[in-house]
Amino acid sequence: MKTVALVAPAGPVAPERLERALSVLGSWGLRVRNLVKPGSRHASYLADTDAARAELFTEAWLDPEVDAVLAARGGYGTQRMLDLLDWPALRGAGAKVFAGSSDVTALHAAIHQHLGLPTLFSPMPAGDYWDDAGGAGLRRALFEPGPVTLPGTEALVPGAARGRLTGGNLSLLASSVGTPEQGGARDALVVLEDVTEPVYRLDRMLTQLLRAGWFDGVAGIVLGTWTQCGDPGQVRALMLDRLAPLGVPVLAGVPFGHVEGSLTVPLGVEAVLETDALRVVTGAA
Repeated sequence: MKTVALVAPAGPVAPERLERALSVLGSWGLRVRNLVKPGSRHASYLADTDAARAELFTEAWLDPEVDAVLAARGGYGTQRMLDLLDWPALRGAGAKVFAGSSDVTALHAAIHQHLGLPTLFSPMPAGDYWDDAGGAGLRRALFEPGPVTLPGTEALVPGAARGRLTGGNLSLLASSVGTPEQGGARDALVVLEDVTEPVYRLDRMLTQLLRAGWFDGVAGIVLGTWTQCGDPGQVRALMLDRLAPLGVPVLAGVPFGHVEGSLTVPLGVEAVLETDALRVVTGAA
């Protein structure tokens, strides 16, 4: 039986959401180690102090019985605890699976940079958009890792490319410019999504990443969902305006991100981007 640890690296988790998460994970036949304090909050928008969140994440990762660490939800605050983590100690614990999305994008980048491990950009069991369909994808990724195909709806820029998968939530990527874990997208396939960001703010974030050189040498781009980000036609036009000049394939409409039924996307693994789909060559667990 696999053992997973549930953590809250960002925002607070309501007791009823925590109960749902524990019930779902238990129903999968997982042994769950809960490191989320129900209803705990700090400064109104954090699950706990930075030190406490870092300590609980570390406790989960260093537990030799834990196979995977799952973020209960996103919100805000993951970046605040990254400098408090003892990365050499975490590296010594060996390979683990980490899963989560949204604000947790910052932790994906840090794990890739400091530990060299793949991760899962996935729905979160105490998150706003969790449902059975999205949960089924995460469950498959945990129990049956391997090649998967993630379909898209439109090739904004046709073509094919291959590379490691990186990226995640656009606003987190833009706000991470200049940080130690930021890295870049050279030779990579970048996945992007966001929620409740007006088109002009999406423009600003893409422009910031472009001007910072983050997209330099990118192999291809995969666009997920843009829930409550304004008129879809305007979002599409923006993506063409900002990303098509890079001269690489751009696939849109892959159903991952802040949306019910979200797919789980492995990060840090090899994948092939084609006109109609993203084909992940290797699994993350």
